[in-house]
Amino acid sequence: MRIKKEITMAQENKELLLKDLSARLPYGVFMTNKKLRKTFYPLTCEDLNDAMFDDDWDDIPYLRPLSSMTEEEKEEYQAFFNYDGVEYPEEYIDWLNKHHFDYRGLISKGLAIEAPKDMYNIK
Repeated sequence: MRIKKEITMAQENKELLLKDLSARLPYGVFMTNKKLRKTFYPLTCEDLNDAMFDDDWDDIPYLRPLSSMTEEEKEEYQAFFNYDGVEYPEEYIDWLNKHHFDYRGLISKGLAIEAPKDMYNIK
């Protein structure tokens, strides 16, 4: 007889993921649910509400690693560093969220999946 051990997400990781996802909500970040094997659906406010109260929440986002940035995106990205002495202006973070970049290291922490190429057709 095999016993299945449920592993719940550490509270610290859950808070980090929810903080990140709430900022991405307006930009249509795609999610996957491992239990239901449902993939590529955009995150909704209802999903975030469920996540806040569900210890076994099993949805994770598809994000782009910073290394996947195109040359055009790099030029646009560099334009944000023209602010005098401001390391992370609000527009910079919004731009990263809009382009679905993983700037918090969620992929390496296992809290996000690397998005397939062309999943997000950003123009």
